[in-house]
Amino acid sequence: MQTNPPPHKPVHLTRRGRVALVATGALVAATALAVPLLSLRHGEASRTASLLIPEGWRAGQVYQAVDKALRLPPGATRKSLAKAHLKLPNDAQGNPEGFLFPATYPLREEATPESLLRYMVDTANKRFGGGRITAGAQRHAMNVYQAVTVASIVQAEAATRSDMGKVARVIFNRLQRGMPLQMDSTVNYAMNRSTLDTTRADTKIDSPYNSYRRMGLPPTPIANPGEDAMRAVLNPTPGDWLYFVTVKPGDTRFAASYEEHQKNVEEFNRLRANRPQ
Repeated sequence: MQTNPPPHKPVHLTRRGRVALVATGALVAATALAVPLLSLRHGEASRTASLLIPEGWRAGQVYQAVDKALRLPPGATRKSLAKAHLKLPNDAQGNPEGFLFPATYPLREEATPESLLRYMVDTANKRFGGGRITAGAQRHAMNVYQAVTVASIVQAEAATRSDMGKVARVIFNRLQRGMPLQMDSTVNYAMNRSTLDTTRADTKIDSPYNSYRRMGLPPTPIANPGEDAMRAVLNPTPGDWLYFVTVKPGDTRFAASYEEHQKNVEEFNRLRANRPQ
């Protein structure tokens, strides 16, 4: 791992290497899709709008999407959290990050921010609250909330669904060895942005989400993961990897040694330097 990266140069320890939904420098929610769904009411076909929450969206993006879908002033959904009475794990301390389950939700005429947020959290509790999930988390010496936190990192870091099990294995291997996770996605969360370049200055920010400086998991999930990411956490791919880098789309290289990883990083930098601007 690059323990002493040159100033202003990107640190390429672990990177997800895929197009981000959030613009660099600011959290900008991508437009939530209002999808017409055919439903039957009293024997007649009618259309019901629905709200699509993609996998990997952060809570802030979900709030903005709900505001827009319900034609509310910006910030209204966030302000409604206190009266939504969400059934969250005690560890969450009222923060629904990680439990706003990605899915398509119907927008009924009577929908409110509170009802939509409750629907999302109740769905997450059903997906993440079964005995199989609890037992799988316990196999890795975690509770369900911690498993969701790992899944959120996997969701943010993995370039493809097939990479998720390997990314989860990297996280567990680092935790077991007492290594910092050094995941760019946690730094991005701390800085309220998303980017493929993490600078040396970025890795020094004072935040509990800075996994370059802080050991262990971040204090909360960093996004809202889907079932594929959770499945990868409960059944990570066997391997001894400690590093990964997406050299090019569809080509993520996992390495057990720093030397091997550095070769992969060099190839990534070479390909990016030759890429048309």
